[in-house]
Amino acid sequence: MKLQLALDRLTRAQCGEIVAEVRDLIDILEIGTGVIKQYGVGIIADVKQSYPDLPILADMKTCDAGKHETVQALSAGASLTTVMAFSDERTIADSLEAARRSGGQVMIDLLGVHEEQAIIRLYELGARLFSVHVGKDMQGSRDAERRAAETAALLHRLADAGFAYAGGVSADSIETVAAYRPDIVIVGSAITGADSYRAAAQTIRKKMIEAYESFA
Repeated sequence: MKLQLALDRLTRAQCGEIVAEVRDLIDILEIGTGVIKQYGVGIIADVKQSYPDLPILADMKTCDAGKHETVQALSAGASLTTVMAFSDERTIADSLEAARRSGGQVMIDLLGVHEEQAIIRLYELGARLFSVHVGKDMQGSRDAERRAAETAALLHRLADAGFAYAGGVSADSIETVAAYRPDIVIVGSAITGADSYRAAAQTIRKKMIEAYESFA
């Protein structure tokens, strides 16, 4: 599993401070939707300039103008960008094609989309990377956890499909998350809201490795 750190609801200065402390402990850096809305895609370019070897995901949450927003994010320095699963098929197809031409990748955010046939259709359109996303307002719901487990099981049955898991992930929940066998674990406030960013990231990374090995 890879560790993706999500920066959201933070100032530019806080983003810089956090990344400086945990760079060697994370595999992917997510510039969250709130940060992009606050500072624009220019913050992606700034982070990329400071950390040229760090893969960046721009959480654009695109649901229209797929080609334009995908090119916008990738041109700014992101390696990956997000498109909402409920978007029109043309939006998704255009995003996937734009990413292919740019050498980047689209992560399809499955927030609110649980139906098997809908997910299979996304796969048929060419999507190969997904986010099993338990939204902030749904976290703690047993029904949401059940749907996440079912979605993870479905994605494992689709050849060459990979997925990230996002939704209130902390050191205490890593064992549960690891059981879904995601390719990427997305962690936000459990690190960015900690007293020590580095200590929190170290603990989570250690528990990720231990949990993954126990389920391997």
